[in-house]
Amino acid sequence: VRPRPVMAAVPPPSAPDGPEPPPLQYSLLLQHLVGEQRRPRAWDPAALGGIPSPPKSEEQKMVERAMESCAFKAALACVGGFVLGGAFGVFTAGIDTNVGFDPKDPYRTPTAKEVLKDMGQRGISYAKNFAIVGAMFSCTECVVESYRGKSDWKNSVISGCITGGAIGFRAGLKAGVIGCGGFAAFSAAIDYYLR
Repeated sequence: VRPRPVMAAVPPPSAPDGPEPPPLQYSLLLQHLVGEQRRPRAWDPAALGGIPSPPKSEEQKMVERAMESCAFKAALACVGGFVLGGAFGVFTAGIDTNVGFDPKDPYRTPTAKEVLKDMGQRGISYAKNFAIVGAMFSCTECVVESYRGKSDWKNSVISGCITGGAIGFRAGLKAGVIGCGGFAAFSAAIDYYLR
């Protein structure tokens, strides 16, 4: 078996009258591809043709308008607040040691019926309060957003202040101011966390 001859790489011939081109530097190429000198491309789906969608019917437009209305948002928040408040009330009643407690006879063990009755009453009470707060906040935020024409963090802070002030104002002016500030701060924190 004869060994194969090894062929050496022959550089390409340079032009006899011109200078030789500089060698390609991969670091410069990478700077343009993924480095600091890369130019971002504008992403425009319409330039690629987009996704075709059929025109919406009048019923679809009417349903969309109804779902984006302040009344629907307030009703949805009211129902959600009622469910969440009821669950929270039943949970807190379940871990409370004074549920079914009779102050006239402190050594008597409450029956299951009395405990369930107290849990139901506390659940309904919490559910009503959460539903009212949820509906007030959602409706106020929707009205503020419609008035300002913007969707940003200021809407939730303003509506939180209005809602907290209205709830606290029943106990006086000082409680209303404290409620306004507290609810506005809470709304800002929640909005910052969610965004």
